[in-house]
Amino acid sequence: MLTLSRPKKSKLIFAFIYSSEELYKKAKNSIIEKIGKIDFESPALEFKFTDYYKEEMGSNLKRRFISLKKLIDPQKIVEIKLFSIRLEKKLAILNKRRVNIDPGYLNEAKLVLSTTKDFSHRIYLGRKIFAEVTLIYKNKDFQNLPWTFPDYRTKTYKDILKKIRHIYREQTRKKS
Repeated sequence: MLTLSRPKKSKLIFAFIYSSEELYKKAKNSIIEKIGKIDFESPALEFKFTDYYKEEMGSNLKRRFISLKKLIDPQKIVEIKLFSIRLEKKLAILNKRRVNIDPGYLNEAKLVLSTTKDFSHRIYLGRKIFAEVTLIYKNKDFQNLPWTFPDYRTKTYKDILKKIRHIYREQTRKKS
């Protein structure tokens, strides 16, 4: 007989691209206020992988990752992505984003990122939100997929994500 089961709770992460440390802090604090405490924050990393954001956000862009202490049901990523879109708009100046906020979730097997853009490898979740498995975890490391963004292919990003995955595994062990 078929048994339906709920997915395990996952580790909520946010990836930011920004040019102003002040705006990053405002975005981070809004997330903390809305969702809860963070348990990991990466250092600011130079973001030079694409010029896609340059016209809207300027140059000298930085990237940061945070993870939240509270684990989430993966289906909550739709509401969280919609919240991040509202937050980007709130922090925008003259309809230009000043900070890019990409929520996703991580578990033992994969990193999933949410997006508003459809593509062949993305799955529609509802409310104009899609998701993609960006990296899989196999052989003690994150593995690229054909569509993995260039920055997520780097050792620096994978090392950060492994730290977050370690925090997640410790959390889920304690709850077992």
